[in-house]
Amino acid sequence: MPFPKTILMIEDDAPTREVVRMACVGQNLNLIEAETGEKGMEMIEKSEPDLVILDLNLPGVSGMDVCRQLRADGTQVPVIMLTAKNDTIDVVVGLEVGADDYLTKPFEVRELLARVGAHLRRSEQAVAQAQPKTRFEFPGLIIDMNSRQVWREGKEVALTLTEFNLLSLLASQAGQVVSRGELLRKVWGYEVEIETRTVDAHVYRLRKKIERDSEKPHYIHSVPGIGYRFVAE
Repeated sequence: MPFPKTILMIEDDAPTREVVRMACVGQNLNLIEAETGEKGMEMIEKSEPDLVILDLNLPGVSGMDVCRQLRADGTQVPVIMLTAKNDTIDVVVGLEVGADDYLTKPFEVRELLARVGAHLRRSEQAVAQAQPKTRFEFPGLIIDMNSRQVWREGKEVALTLTEFNLLSLLASQAGQVVSRGELLRKVWGYEVEIETRTVDAHVYRLRKKIERDSEKPHYIHSVPGIGYRFVAE
């Protein structure tokens, strides 16, 4: 049996932590907990968790600040953000600072664990598979799969792990329509299609970073009702 994965939950609400803790029993998941952002940062450095469940609205150091600092430090651990607000702006900002996924409270624990499992599988695959020495070059845009770097008009663009994987998948199928379901399976690791706007939110952030005008995208085009298509020319 593989070693249990360590999940850090940074959440100030004790009942929520307890529910998740009980759900992790028998799932080969070791849940460690922090009730503040400050303590959470300490535990990330000390315990090196495999995944972080991060409440957005923490007392003191906010979840936004925790995630921002994580990415500034170069930590690529998957982060699932929890927010009590059904607000697109909060979600977009959270993804902008480096979260990989989000759930709005109140949430179903089974849904949370499904997403945890998907992100853990994705991380394992990223470690196990050697990165192909592939370099995509488009007008004004270069994607280096080996170094996992992206340049826009000669300037390097900082992307999160999820943003890079999303861009790489779309670019590798340039000219083809890629459905949201396929993106969820291949980028997020979901085995079943779920109702989520995380794909659209990540595309929004990606356009902000690689397009000259995100409102009139050149590279990533929406295909209404289906998904997205990367345009190479």
